[in-house]
Amino acid sequence: MALTDWNIVSRSMTGRLFSTAVTVLSVGVAVALMTLLLSMKASGRAAFERGTGNAQMLISREPSALTSVLNSMFYADAPGGPIPWADFEQLRDSYPFAWAIPTQLGDSYRGLPVMATTTEFFTAFQPAAGESFRVAEGRLFEKPFEIVLGAEAAERTNLTVGSVINLSHGAPRQPGTHVHNEFDYEVVGILGFTGSPHDRALFTDLESSWTLHAHDRRVDQLGDGVKTTPADIQESDKLITGIYASLGPRTAALTQVLSELRRDPDWTVAQPADTIRGLFSIVSSVDQILVAMAAAVLVSSGVSIMLALYNSMEQRRRQVAVLRVLGASRWRVFNLVLTESAAIGLMGGAAGVLGGIVFGTVVSGILEARLGLVVRPSLPVDGYLAMVLGTIVLAMLAGVAPAVLAYRTPVVRHLRPIG
Repeated sequence: MALTDWNIVSRSMTGRLFSTAVTVLSVGVAVALMTLLLSMKASGRAAFERGTGNAQMLISREPSALTSVLNSMFYADAPGGPIPWADFEQLRDSYPFAWAIPTQLGDSYRGLPVMATTTEFFTAFQPAAGESFRVAEGRLFEKPFEIVLGAEAAERTNLTVGSVINLSHGAPRQPGTHVHNEFDYEVVGILGFTGSPHDRALFTDLESSWTLHAHDRRVDQLGDGVKTTPADIQESDKLITGIYASLGPRTAALTQVLSELRRDPDWTVAQPADTIRGLFSIVSSVDQILVAMAAAVLVSSGVSIMLALYNSMEQRRRQVAVLRVLGASRWRVFNLVLTESAAIGLMGGAAGVLGGIVFGTVVSGILEARLGLVVRPSLPVDGYLAMVLGTIVLAMLAGVAPAVLAYRTPVVRHLRPIG
């Protein structure tokens, strides 16, 4: 078999398999970390922006604007600070809202959040600016105890139009959460995929949710066995947890309305898009630190390539001398070492990109399960190629010193008989 350059390189790498594998692994880990950070950074911001949609304001009685947005729009936790219906009506009538949509969170189904609201939520609010909700199957709810599923909620529960379910009163992992077997909800519709946290929610009307509250109140008063209908709802049962609002095209009045509402201690007012931008301005410095750390790890892996090849060249000077005697020029020997370092960079880069994609999928699943945040970590194809090519270049730079050592190997001295 002809002794080609690739045969020489492959035999060199397999001849010290453990050292090569460890070096490739160190490069792969560094590239995977860098790939994960860059892909999560790019897609994470887009995922948050898709949740806030076209709501100019989110009004609640949460302790802070950020908490309000995370709980009421991203379903991170059940919102606190209930708002009586009468307070909502007074607020709605006091300002020139184009739309003000009441929402109530606190119930759940198999760990998924249930939002009680009005059908205006689907017609006026857009989960992503310029993209409205779309009914993929069935229809929107029209009467009490009908429920509509987000696209991901339907996928995770395997429910279909016509399925009958019972909701849990209380959020997942919340003390006192219990299933209301007394009330059957019929699935009447499934929404199309929006790429927002709303995909994992179930939606029903406010009257249904208030009936559950009224039933718990009546059980406390009258004991088990009572039957509750919407006619038993009292004013104290009519509670909501948040208000999605917009002035529509009247943006000139937005500053004034926000100022008036923020002076009122009864309300917490968030501008969802600005709140998310503020969140990312806080974490951007952390992102930069993490990317810098990943870059440092990547550089250190380049150093490990250099050390591995340099030590190898010290042990293989006799082999290099034999190659020279067989007709290999100094430049050919130099290029053989660079080719070996490039091969290590290629394998480490490819393994790292693949590992970054796998790790990203795992992290995405955790975020989706715990925060309801749909993040699909990805980079453009040329981004992945750039990562691999950059790793190859770094590896070749690391191979220059060992290649110079091989280039300068004196033939006569290293062909002397051993012993």
